[in-house]
Amino acid sequence: QVQLVESGGGMVRPGDSLRLSCVASGNIFLVGGMAWYRQVPGKQRSFVADVTSDGSAAYADSVKGRFTISRDNDKATMYLQMNNLKTEDTAVYFCNAQISTYHYGDLDPYWGQGTQVTVSS
Repeated sequence: QVQLVESGGGMVRPGDSLRLSCVASGNIFLVGGMAWYRQVPGKQRSFVADVTSDGSAAYADSVKGRFTISRDNDKATMYLQMNNLKTEDTAVYFCNAQISTYHYGDLDPYWGQGTQVTVSS
């Protein structure tokens, strides 16, 4: 079994910062690309940022210049540093990872349970 566990969410004021973490554990042979998505009630889950296994990152336009994604492959952990948070960043943030559970196995997508981020004055 594979588990992704997010942490670091909370309630902050506009302009504040938060750092989210996502730890992958379980029967893991290889972790490929990892990503953050977010979802607000009544809307589809949307892409925030992703990072390849060699550290190449991409961001949604709405978070460029404010959010930074990174990962520690030795710890099977991904981070999202969120600076200058805005009220429109309020959402549940989900971790996604492409994981293979055995040698030469396919990379399958796994999701965490989500962590709430609320930005309010």
